[in-house]
This record gives sequence, structure tokens and C-alpha cells, in this order.
Amino acid sequence: MSGIVSMYERLTGFLSGRLAESIALLFTRVALAGIFWRSYQTKVIEGTWLQIDETQYFIFENEFSGLPIPTDLAVPMATYAEFLFPILLVAGLATRFSALALMIMAIVIQLFVFPDAAHFFGWAITVIALAAILISRGGGMFSLDALVARFAGPKAA
Repeated sequence: MSGIVSMYERLTGFLSGRLAESIALLFTRVALAGIFWRSYQTKVIEGTWLQIDETQYFIFENEFSGLPIPTDLAVPMATYAEFLFPILLVAGLATRFSALALMIMAIVIQLFVFPDAAHFFGWAITVIALAAILISRGGGMFSLDALVARFAGPKAA
């Protein structure tokens, strides 16, 4: 019996270590980035990087009319945020800031665009949970944040 307990303790020790956590944080970064990257791709003209599809202005004005900011500001803000922050997350650069920005975006979407419980317990809670993990734990060993911290010294971490 003590062999099983010992094996269990070694396994849980490994799974709670830096390597396993960093792998989990990498997957968390990619998962959160993927959600917003797919949304970004619906906002630009196919085959372009940052050319906003004009139909987005119509959609934001008519379907997302609850937003507290003007459509002419909301569309580029959402598009460029959904472009920039996923790239930063995948790279693991400014991980906490990027996750916080996407969490705020999810909360705004929840409050002003889809203010119902079904949306909250589907999409929004998932995004908020993924972002909260990254805000609290950072990007992990496999991130540019870790590389920057290593070269900047212990005070940067």
C-alpha cells in the first residue's frame, strides 16, 4: 500500500510543479487567444489583416446596440483588441495585461451585448475563468514574460 501512496505522491508532486503548471498555462493562453482570434477573423475582410469589414458597423449598430460607446469607436476597438491581445497571449508577452484586457472585454460583452444567464454560463464564464488563471499565475516558463524576467533580474518577476 505504501508503494501506491508513494507513487501517488510523486505523481501529484510532478503535476503541481513548475513544468506541469507551465504546460497548463501555455494551453490556457492558446485557448483564450483562440476564442478572440476567431472573433477577430469575422470582423475583417477575408485575406486581409486589419481591414475592417463594413458590415461590422451595421452589426454593432443594430445587434449590439446596448454598447455604451459609439459604433465608430466600438468596431475598431474590438477588432484591434481581438487582433493584438491573442498574439501577445500566444507569445506569452504582457500575459497578465492581455488577459485582463480580454476579461474586461468579456464582461462588457456580457453586460451590454448579451445580458442573459445562458450566455454568461456558456461563453462568458469560460473566458473570465481562463483570463483569471492567467492574471493570477502569469504566462509560465514557456512565455516571453519569463524570458524578460530572467534577463531583467529578480525584481522584474
